[in-house]
Parts: sequence; C-alpha cells; structure tokens
Amino acid sequence: MKIEVFSDIACPWCYIGKRRFERALAAFPHPVEVVYRPYQLVPDAPAEATPHRAWLAERYGPQSRAMDDRVAALGAAEGIRYDFDAALHANTFDGHRLLRLAAVEYGLPVQHDLKERLLAAHFSDGVDIGDHEALTGIAVAAGLDRDRVAAYLASNEGAAEVTAELDEARAIGITSVPTFVIDDTWAVQGAQESSTFLRALEQAAAEGSVGAHAAAHGDGEACADGSCAV
Repeated sequence: MKIEVFSDIACPWCYIGKRRFERALAAFPHPVEVVYRPYQLVPDAPAEATPHRAWLAERYGPQSRAMDDRVAALGAAEGIRYDFDAALHANTFDGHRLLRLAAVEYGLPVQHDLKERLLAAHFSDGVDIGDHEALTGIAVAAGLDRDRVAAYLASNEGAAEVTAELDEARAIGITSVPTFVIDDTWAVQGAQESSTFLRALEQAAAEGSVGAHAAAHGDGEACADGSCAV
C-alpha cells in the first residue's frame, strides 16, 4: 500500500495530522509506503520572513488568535508544542525541495524525519524555514550531507520537479491539507482522529483500494478544524 501525504510545512493542522496518522500506522498490521508530497498554502509568501501573528491577523482578522489557540490546545494533546508568538511566516518552497532531495537520495525514513524536524523548527522553535543556513542545519540533523545540501539549496536543482508536483496536486483537485491519498484511489482529508485513519487503512486493504472519500473540510482560505484550505 502506498500513501501520498500532501501537506505544507507551514500548515499547523498538517503537524497534528502527521502525529495522528502515525499512530494509525503503528496499529495497522500491513506494510505501508508513505511519501510526503509538496503543497503550498501561500506560494507567494515573500523570501523575507515576517512574524506569524501579524501575518495571520492581517489575513484572517480578529479570529486569528482564537484559531491559533485552538490548534495549540489540540497540538498539546498530541505532544506538539506550538509557539505562535515566535513562529515566522516564511516561504516553504525550498523546504519542499529539501524533502524531495531526502526522499530521492536518502530514502523515505529520512524524508519522514526531515519533515518532523521542519515542522518542529517552524512551529515550536521560531526558525525561519525559508533561510538556507537554517534549512541546512535542519537537514544535516536529519542525516543529509552538509555540502550536498548547501550546494543544492544554492542552485535551482529540484525546483522544476517540485513545481510539477505542486501543479499535479492542484490538477487532481487538492485544495486543502493535509490530504492522504491511498493507492491513488482513496482520499482522507484533514487531521482526522487516529481511529478514522485506521478505519480507512483497514477498509482500503480489505476492498483492494476500491474508491472512497473521507473529508474534513475547512472554510476556504482559512485553517478550520482539521485542515488548511486555499
């Protein structure tokens, strides 16, 4: 079974969804290949990072702090520490390039580790995940070679491939993240409870991935319960 997880490093629900999905995988008795695919909620985010709180308030207005507070409370239950006061709004394209490099040259377990580290850097540690030096340090901690990463980020390598994957995500109708696509047939959308993920996996295995769709929709251009939409 292959599962493609479309998510953005800057999506708070993607972090929660990752934790819940991993618990479901731990309870699922069959082998699963998981690969993270890129998605950008704000593809035109500037190269220079800005404070998350200010950006969110400008985009969503007075409800922005309540949105953050709810995510932080739910994240705490999953062992995630959100620090939205320190978090920075940054462009995630180069982070997605690194995730592709990890998958192609180091293997999917390394990609999974890098994804976790990027999410933690962004949401817990106030790291500018658009900064090449910061990205290099995170990648090296995940096991990537420093010289390879530095040269990769300084070039345009992988940019065309990531752009093609972003276009593919939109072409197949993905408009909010996280979205979990099972064997190109099933789509589970949103940071579902682990029990929901597990039921989807079991049903896909039992029915040979005969199509279905489980969704937790957002409000459009917002991060509502379960997912972030554009």
